[in-house]
Amino acid sequence: MPEWRPLRKRPRRLPEQSGPSAPEHSMDPRSADERPLADRPLIDTAIYRDGVRTATPSSLAETYRLLRDEPGTMAWIGLYRPAEEELLAAAEEFDLHKLAVEDAIVAHQRPKIERYGDTLFVVLRAATYVDEAEEVSFGELHLFIGPNFVLTVRHGQSPDLSAVRRRMEEDPDLLRRGAEAVLYAVLDNVVDGYAPVIAGLQNDIDEIETEVFEANPNVSRRIYELSREVIEFQRATQPLLAILRSLEAGFQKYRIDEELQRYLRDVADHATTVAERVDGFRQMLDNILTVNATLVTQAQNEEMRRMTEASYTQNEEIKKISAWAAILFAPTLIGTVYGMNFDFMPELHWGLGYPFAVVLMLAVCLSLYTIFKRRNWL
Repeated sequence: MPEWRPLRKRPRRLPEQSGPSAPEHSMDPRSADERPLADRPLIDTAIYRDGVRTATPSSLAETYRLLRDEPGTMAWIGLYRPAEEELLAAAEEFDLHKLAVEDAIVAHQRPKIERYGDTLFVVLRAATYVDEAEEVSFGELHLFIGPNFVLTVRHGQSPDLSAVRRRMEEDPDLLRRGAEAVLYAVLDNVVDGYAPVIAGLQNDIDEIETEVFEANPNVSRRIYELSREVIEFQRATQPLLAILRSLEAGFQKYRIDEELQRYLRDVADHATTVAERVDGFRQMLDNILTVNATLVTQAQNEEMRRMTEASYTQNEEIKKISAWAAILFAPTLIGTVYGMNFDFMPELHWGLGYPFAVVLMLAVCLSLYTIFKRRNWL
């Protein structure tokens, strides 16, 4: 490996300065002394020999000194949102590759695995389901796995690595197998953490299916939002299969313990199940969205049919009213003409004038009735 050269330090943007922060400083800009105790970067560090904790250093400097002074030991260092200077110091101590360190500083990386000489760099995304908001919350974890050290860098509240550490310390036979055993335990914890997310998403999909057939007007928005969560979850879980395949491909080359090989294959099985379930969720949501669109279209067509029928019925009534109005208007018009009392109107002084006017009215009305009847207006 080429000699490590520290990355050029960039000036930190102070909180009171205006303008958006650069991606390199997306982590907590406060110095270590200004952070609350819960936000201190050093969560836990320990020195192990044969799977048993032999020392609990109070600082990173002490950890580095004990690791150098005690051959045959392994250091496990847990950091939470560390400052750039702290990661650079760890990089110099463990001869970490500058590209991996840059990724750990910037964060927001996709899950992946890279090998730099004797050091393995792994990025994982843990997931937690928030039932109240129907959202999947993600945490990002970076691991540097070396011959005699494990360095974990968290950029979120999950996963809970303290539980992983307790589990490993309770099983010295597994922990003495080295840094790869810690990697297995972290992978297993992350994959197991996907199970509640799977259950939460499955429950939401079941509820959505019910709402679709109940014609809930807000279900389309819920389908879209849940689809977005499933896609994001898929982006976190799908690359995990490639990570595990890469580890399995290096079993023989890097002489991984046979028992660890079995454990890692078990994690790969669980990860495959998760990936298949997530793929199924995405297909189900696509189908539900299609069914919902079909049902909405059917409902709109039914409404248009009812409106058309109502309009047709209304038109029929209007035609009847118009026909009768025309029939009644004809005698009124004739009566109006003869009611003007003109002096020079022959029918006024004719003996048959009255019968003639009545017969004329009836004839006109009967003719109009016959015409409207043939045209189905009456």
